[in-house]
Amino acid sequence: MDRRLRRLTHDDYTVACICPMGVELALVEAMLDEMHQSLPTSRDKNSYTLGRIRAHNVVIAVMPEIGNNNAAILATQLLNDFTLIRFGLLVGIGGGIPSDNEDDIRLKDVVVSRPTATFGGVVQFDK
Repeated sequence: MDRRLRRLTHDDYTVACICPMGVELALVEAMLDEMHQSLPTSRDKNSYTLGRIRAHNVVIAVMPEIGNNNAAILATQLLNDFTLIRFGLLVGIGGGIPSDNEDDIRLKDVVVSRPTATFGGVVQFDK
């Protein structure tokens, strides 16, 4: 088997995966079927892991520090270089979203969101 890494272009990547901490990065990297060579970035200082999961070319980035602002900055910078991203995933251990009924979202739950005309699809819960 040829062990050389393939080199694609920025436009070949359509899925972005943002990991708040290195522990998540290691787990997502382990899911890759194939790793790709790194690509130059415009001006950001992010470090990306590039690869393929099944038919999807994926950009994986780990945040330098946790926090909402850092996630927004990383996502914006990533989209400046990888302009054809169609899906973005925030993969992390999370703390949960409590509610008054029995539908609490907790650690181990998978949350999928879809924006609507009046709701951006993201729930911010800070205390």
